[in-house]
Amino acid sequence: MLRFLPLFFLGFGVEAQPALTVVTYNIRFDNPADGEDAWPKRRDFLAAQLRFHAPDVFGIQEGLHRQLEYLSEQLPAYTRIGVGRDDGKQGGEYSALFFLKKRFGLLESGTFWLSETPDAVSKGWDAALPRVCTFAHLHDSLSDKNLWVFNTHFDHIGKEARRRSAELILQKIKEKNTANESVVLMGDFNAEPQDDPISILTRDLHDARSVSEEPPFGPEGTFNAFNFHDPVRRRIDYIFSNEKGLKVRQYAVLSDARDCHYPSDHLPVLARLVWK
Repeated sequence: MLRFLPLFFLGFGVEAQPALTVVTYNIRFDNPADGEDAWPKRRDFLAAQLRFHAPDVFGIQEGLHRQLEYLSEQLPAYTRIGVGRDDGKQGGEYSALFFLKKRFGLLESGTFWLSETPDAVSKGWDAALPRVCTFAHLHDSLSDKNLWVFNTHFDHIGKEARRRSAELILQKIKEKNTANESVVLMGDFNAEPQDDPISILTRDLHDARSVSEEPPFGPEGTFNAFNFHDPVRRRIDYIFSNEKGLKVRQYAVLSDARDCHYPSDHLPVLARLVWK
């Protein structure tokens, strides 16, 4: 009987390489005004979607504390880190990270605010709302290597805030990653590929879609606005890597739906990477 090993890519004449599947997902905050697309009507499908695609690490944006508690209940194989952006505790939206308990050890974690005072609860530049970036320094027991993962959500109004946020995150990556290890940055950047924030980030990082060894799968866009019958063309959710120790094998935007309803107003983005 054939046995499939989803955590590994096998090649001829080369040693098996452990794969790393990461997902970024704006899950849409729990807004009762969403009607037929409100969180209670879609949360079970969203959790099932994550279970099915089984990422090793995933980051969510917009989740409120009660939404994260639900996901933790439904996905007990994962450890969760992150804080609410409004008070550094449980208030407001999170940019939380989840990672498999059995695979990863947590070496360091934290959250900083996208502002002139990143170590304090704050709103930066011309942003409409406080914005955060949550990070984790992980030890991968399969590869016996370390990696840094950053997850964020840029402001939807402030153009300067989005530019400065991109610059701040690159600065923080340099400050943290003194050992020149692998880095994955993911999130909802509220910017399209030609916009300044993406140009700034790709000075130091690679857009997973652009460097994937296999052709990208799924729609190009990621923001669907719950409009099931319209093409998804606006791309504002990304996964980046520095490719120091990882290369991107596959990239996909997941357009799973049930009864003509998406599980969120964003489509999740998946990248399958492999250690070099």
